[in-house]
Amino acid sequence: METFPNPKPGRAFTITHVNPEFTSVCPITGMPDFATVTVEYIPNEVCIELKSLKYYYFEFRQKGIFYEAVTNQILDDLVAACKPIRMKVTTAWTPRGGIHSVIVAEHVA
Repeated sequence: METFPNPKPGRAFTITHVNPEFTSVCPITGMPDFATVTVEYIPNEVCIELKSLKYYYFEFRQKGIFYEAVTNQILDDLVAACKPIRMKVTTAWTPRGGIHSVIVAEHVA
């Protein structure tokens, strides 16, 4: 994951990235799962570079993984990459079997 220097260190501001085209695979059925992934964070020293974030998301396209694991893995990986002051990852999954799931994971430094 690539990062770049925070243009305004010392100021608490929020960055929100929304990916409405996230795809992974259900580990039980092998069918694709679709979600909107929203990452909200207050940067510390560095910010996440968007092109590398996009390619990071692509790594999940063929990966069999549950919703809860996806959400927490994204949070863990992004926190490791940029060490934010605060970060929240929300995944909103398209309905499957009539059930719409939303998973939220948070990190506070």
